[in-house]
Amino acid sequence: MAGAVLVAVAALLTVSAAAAIVRTIRGPSLLDRVLAIDVLLSVVSAALITEMAVNGHQNNLVLVVVICLVGFIGSVTVARFVIDRRPHEH
Repeated sequence: MAGAVLVAVAALLTVSAAAAIVRTIRGPSLLDRVLAIDVLLSVVSAALITEMAVNGHQNNLVLVVVICLVGFIGSVTVARFVIDRRPHEH
């Protein structure tokens, strides 16, 4: 049973990563690409967390936290950049 769940999780993470990569390449706008990269970072974090749960260790915990922080800071930075580029309405 645990093997089937692991296979299902791996399949879902693979499909999610593939969809995020496609959106990163084809995304018509900068915000689409940033959102896709944020999703890809979340998928990588989920894969690392799944690997830690399966193998019963916490060696990658710092890496997961760093990946999440990079995704968050990157998204906030791009959002501020996009807001600053919009024409101001008076």
